[in-house]
Amino acid sequence: MQLLYETCLCVWLLSYYEPALEYLATSRALPRLVEVVKSSTKEKVVRVIILTLRNLLPKGTFGAHMVELGLLQIVQSSKAQAWSDEDLLDALNQLEDGLKDSIKRLSSFDKYKQEVLLGHLDWSPMHKDPNFWRENISNFEENDFQILRVLITILDTSTDARALAVACYDLSQFIQYHPAGRVIVTDLKAKERVMKLMNHENAEVTKMPFSASRGSCSAPSMQASCRYKPRRSRIVCCDKLAL
Repeated sequence: MQLLYETCLCVWLLSYYEPALEYLATSRALPRLVEVVKSSTKEKVVRVIILTLRNLLPKGTFGAHMVELGLLQIVQSSKAQAWSDEDLLDALNQLEDGLKDSIKRLSSFDKYKQEVLLGHLDWSPMHKDPNFWRENISNFEENDFQILRVLITILDTSTDARALAVACYDLSQFIQYHPAGRVIVTDLKAKERVMKLMNHENAEVTKMPFSASRGSCSAPSMQASCRYKPRRSRIVCCDKLAL
């Protein structure tokens, strides 16, 4: 327990050190802190983690990531416990207020985008919400389909089975809801990545590639395909129109 406390204390010190913030944002430090604060009953450990999270909340993408990790519910549960440390109680109240503000500022697509860009995909409600996909499908066209490209990169680079499964599922939803989804995903060579996962050791991953490779939408018109294909391939599509 003492080693855990000292480790968390080091992270707390780093939360004041600007050059360390980028590493903390891209590592698994934040999910680990949330896991510990969720399960620990040792007051000094909870205190140093809550103080760390309070420091990180307004910086960069930490607030959005904390929202995705469900920290608000954890903080509210923690407030119900009989802590004696006044600093801890004050920090819990400040963290709760800050998380509520973050939730108000973030649209559903903002939350989704942060989750994808951080590479920490999980089965948060938006992934399986038809309304989310219907209302936000055009947002996937931003920055030459940046989010779609990151999802495909996750298939190539992630070792997290849950992230791979969610990325495959999201690709299948893009195919279903975007008028040229199948053409765009094919053009970005996502199908090859998905099919490689069919032999993955995790069952959650292997059941997803079939969904992503099939999709469930009707074939888009050739005109729609040309309109929506990523920039580098539009000339190829237009050549097809000329045939």
